[in-house]
Parts: sequence; C-alpha cells; structure tokens
Amino acid sequence: MRRILVTNDDGVHAPGIAALAAALSDLGEVTVVAPAHEASAVGHALTLARPLRLEEIRPRVYCVDGTPTDCVNVAITHVLKGTPDLIVSGINTGYNIGDDVTYSGTVAGALEGALLGVPSIAVSAERKRRSPREVEYDFPPAAAAARLVVEAVFERGMPKSTL
Repeated sequence: MRRILVTNDDGVHAPGIAALAAALSDLGEVTVVAPAHEASAVGHALTLARPLRLEEIRPRVYCVDGTPTDCVNVAITHVLKGTPDLIVSGINTGYNIGDDVTYSGTVAGALEGALLGVPSIAVSAERKRRSPREVEYDFPPAAAAARLVVEAVFERGMPKSTL
C-alpha cells in the first residue's frame, strides 16, 4: 500500500487538511503530520533552538509544535520511520502564487519533501468573499483537483524538471 504524508501550514485542525486527507484516503495509507498551531508565512524555517514535541491526536493524525518543514522531517524520522511514497501539503487557505511561494509554509512542506527525494505537491484553495467581513474557502474543488494530481503521479510518476 502506498504511504501518503499530508502536512500544511494552517495547523492540524484546519479544515483544508481534513478535506485533503479525506480526498486521498482510499489512494493509500494517509498519515497527517501538521503544525500544532498555524504556521503560515514561516517559509522553509527549521526549529533548531529547542526540542520539538510530537503528539498523536488520533490514529494516523499527529501534530508537531514546529514548522511545516519540521513536520516533514519528524514524520519521516519518527512517525513513518522512512520516506513516504508522496507528500501532499495543504490545502492552504488562499492561493500560494507569485511571491507567496517564497514564504509559504505550505509550499515549504512540499519543498522539504522534494529536497529529500520524495515526490511532493502543494495545494491551495481559492478565497471567496461572502461579504465585506466574511471570507470563505472552497476546499472541495481543491481536494478533488489534488486527488486527480495524486492519481496521475502514482500512475505516471512526477514530471521531470526542465531546469
């Protein structure tokens, strides 16, 4: 069975990560390792000055009191005890486009996986404004799109970089 690691920067209790994990649940063994609290805009930061705390929330769902990059490393070394077949980071609340990719914790979670040689994907959701003070995120279409991409990666592999 394929092992899929799901992480994010919005925190383990964010609705986007729940939607993503649910959408991927029948494609392999999904394990969620995400920040205990929101860690948006932390970029590719690592926690170096203190020990990290890992907590199991429920079966196959863990939180780390660190960054998304910390979560990927802790997942590989302590939770999965090896590399997963795929890392999917998200679903981020709002797009990660343009300059946002340079400081996005969601993108950093996928980037850390790629640097470790694991095929990795970052997923974001469109922000829809319901009123001047209310913002809503459209997770179901993003989760469905992520699932299609994951299916394609499992079927055909990751595209090779042309850089």
